[in-house]
Amino acid sequence: MTAPWDDWDHIVKLDPDKSLYGDETFDDVCATGTDAVEIGGTLGMTEEKMTRFVEPCIEACADHGIPCYIEPSHADVVVHDEALDGFLVPVVLNAGDTFWLTGAHQHWVREDRDIDWARTHTEAYIVMNPDSSVAEYTEADCDLDAADVAAYAEVAERMFGQEIVYVEYSGTFGDSEVVAAASEALDEATLFYGGGVGDYDAAYEMGRHADTVVVGDLIHDAGSDAVRETVEGARDGTRERVSARASE
Repeated sequence: MTAPWDDWDHIVKLDPDKSLYGDETFDDVCATGTDAVEIGGTLGMTEEKMTRFVEPCIEACADHGIPCYIEPSHADVVVHDEALDGFLVPVVLNAGDTFWLTGAHQHWVREDRDIDWARTHTEAYIVMNPDSSVAEYTEADCDLDAADVAAYAEVAERMFGQEIVYVEYSGTFGDSEVVAAASEALDEATLFYGGGVGDYDAAYEMGRHADTVVVGDLIHDAGSDAVRETVEGARDGTRERVSARASE
């Protein structure tokens, strides 16, 4: 049985604490050619802000035939809507504060009796930028080399049965050798990469290693035309990776 994200080359992540670029709409976001839209953020998140994004985003995604997921940072921002494709819940493997490994999740389950488990999935995060909000928020140990990250990826898949491993550089462009090491450590799990992807070349570089390239700040800071370039880069990088593996 295939997972929804098995064929995703590119995701746009929308932050409800930010505005869309200029006078752009959610239709413009979906028209970039991205494979999915994820709604979530780290700071300033409230249920009101999440709802403000979710309702029009779901409608636009439906019109363009692409899935829409919420990535909840905590239980208080969860919005239940049958039109959502589901929830992608971060589990931060290298968090110094174990609240972000199990505590936040236990709190959500205790407080929310309406969780639709069939549509709820986890993402095994490996946070790599020590200056990012998510690193500070989770007290993540970001002093990791390629072997460390590969080991975390293997732990995620082999020990914890995670279907998504997410190498997150959050706001800065990462080390492609680290991402490649994570990819080589995985067998079936899908590897997401996020952080600092601002143009075709960056998306292409990470698309050569990760299964899925996630673009966030760019949609808010530069708009849909810039994101469209990253969609093309991610897909071209994926084609090269698939072709190289087929020839091995």
